[in-house]
Amino acid sequence: MQINRLFEIVYILLEKEKVTARELAERFEVSTRTVYRDIEVLSGVGIPVYMSKGKGGGVSLLPGFTLNKAVITEGEKAEILSALKALDAVKPEEKATALRKMGSLLGESDYDWIEVDFGIWFDKNREEALFNDIKKAVIEKRVICFSYANAKGQTSEREAEPLKLCFKGEAWYLYAWCRKKKEERFFKLKRIRKLKLTEEIFQRTYKGAVLKEEYNHYWTDSIQLKLKIAKEASFRVYEEFEDYEELEDGSFLVKISFPKGEWMLYYLLSFGQALEVLEPVEVREQLKGELEKMLEKYLD
Repeated sequence: MQINRLFEIVYILLEKEKVTARELAERFEVSTRTVYRDIEVLSGVGIPVYMSKGKGGGVSLLPGFTLNKAVITEGEKAEILSALKALDAVKPEEKATALRKMGSLLGESDYDWIEVDFGIWFDKNREEALFNDIKKAVIEKRVICFSYANAKGQTSEREAEPLKLCFKGEAWYLYAWCRKKKEERFFKLKRIRKLKLTEEIFQRTYKGAVLKEEYNHYWTDSIQLKLKIAKEASFRVYEEFEDYEELEDGSFLVKISFPKGEWMLYYLLSFGQALEVLEPVEVREQLKGELEKMLEKYLD
């Protein structure tokens, strides 16, 4: 398409400063006459591109030109570059990244105010490799097979049609059509093992906002909790809760709504002795039962 070619011509000129019409024609597999027409179009929309003839001549941009004078505001430029900085973290090994290209086009060399790393503190290479394999499967619409461990620790073999990669709550998820369950499911990447990309191509597509829909479904069956958390765990209160009250002894009174399920008990147990469930009574009893089961393992 011409619009893509025009954009690429501007980028090439920003990178190389000067290039011949023949080189551009060979690059895009078009005639030199087409290149001349493209130069006229660029000039007509205000891009200061010009041609010089003779030895050493070629197509150039006026020195110091960037897209600063385009219709993009300073605020929009900052948003674009910061968003691309985050996207660049997905595949940092690529040398010619969208971030570098847009930084060049927008005339911004000082866009290094933010650093994003979606990886974890351990076993990062495995997660990156898994992410890239699933990304390839989503783009190429290839059926995948893998072993998956659910929240109860049960492992099963799955065959799925990968539709989207999603990032939510400090973790990556695969949204896919699970052929075993015959429905769309979320799969946490950290629980996926033995991933295999097959040669089978699927046709299913999904373009909706899956995370928003999952969020609404997730909270349809929730329970109100009233918790008391010791001051020793204050850092977690600040990070994980919004509705809390600091008491005179330095502890915290927390009120929060949680989706029902076993994972809620595991989350509460992660606070150790720093947490006490005040309400409701049934959750106190459930937590007490889990603690008694744990204690049995350490009794002689």
